[in-house]
Amino acid sequence: MRELVDLSVPIETGMPVYPGDPEVSVGPALTVARDGVNVLGLHLGSQSGTHVDAPFHIDDSLPALDDLPLDRFCGPAVVVDARGLAPRSPIGAERFAAVAAPAIVLVATGWSAHWGSETYQGHPFLTEEAAELLAGRGIRTVGIDALSVDPTPAADFPAHRVLCGAHAVIAENLTGLDRLLDAQARGRPIEVFLLPLRLPGADGAPVRAVARVG
Repeated sequence: MRELVDLSVPIETGMPVYPGDPEVSVGPALTVARDGVNVLGLHLGSQSGTHVDAPFHIDDSLPALDDLPLDRFCGPAVVVDARGLAPRSPIGAERFAAVAAPAIVLVATGWSAHWGSETYQGHPFLTEEAAELLAGRGIRTVGIDALSVDPTPAADFPAHRVLCGAHAVIAENLTGLDRLLDAQARGRPIEVFLLPLRLPGADGAPVRAVARVG
């Protein structure tokens, strides 16, 4: 029996954002009592909540969100277990020895458990060598249950630069990857859908990330 698993964090006023990004505000713009309909007003950045980065995020010369094929945002997935690491630990290339294209690679650090706390910024991160291995194997979609694939804050974003330079999509602030690890261990196939808002020329966009477990 197929199961759908929500991998997204809720979009809420005051939610965590990457340092320096726009703060998120959600509130009534129109109400039934006053205007006859309910409409929310949203103020958020393109990198708010569970989102995808297009290559354009780190280089003006690289493809923007709407330049990428839709198959970058959906497909069969492999979940790599990187749980149990200390804060700010590097995730090395050896973790990805078994991955191969065309899978979407999801990195489960367990750090989504710290969502909403200051600890969340101290997440593990991909090394440049890990990003190079993934890009070299033809992986074009990488997700992580943390604020970034690079440290927070980062000086030069090496993992972003490698992956985006290969025209890969990066998904960040995922949640619920432990459920996918359990399903994967039982031999159940996993598909992931990371479809972004259609924002022309964008560096990225929030997504409703969902996994379908076979």
